[in-house]
Amino acid sequence: MQVVWDRGPCAVEAVYEVVSQKRDLKETSVRTILRRLEQKGYLRHRQTGRAYEYLAAEPARSLAARAVRQIIDRFCKGSVEDLVSGMVEGKMLSKREMDRLEEFVRHNKEGK
Repeated sequence: MQVVWDRGPCAVEAVYEVVSQKRDLKETSVRTILRRLEQKGYLRHRQTGRAYEYLAAEPARSLAARAVRQIIDRFCKGSVEDLVSGMVEGKMLSKREMDRLEEFVRHNKEGK
């Protein structure tokens, strides 16, 4: 996914070129992964000649938000407050991150 988000529409070969630098995967495995990501709704494709170009179905941020929503629903009984307080108590957020989140919430609460 990261390759497609970073580069935009990509052929399988382009994704493989990047992924193979860090992981020992065959091109056919990358092709299978891209197809499965498309089946799950994370990617779309368009045909360019005989090749497919894969495109992200949504930006990384909105996909991350959807994944977090699933975590909240499964593990926190739907409570965002439980998730955030657990992250604070677990020292997963730095003071700087908490300050930035606080400012973000305040800014949005005021409707700006």
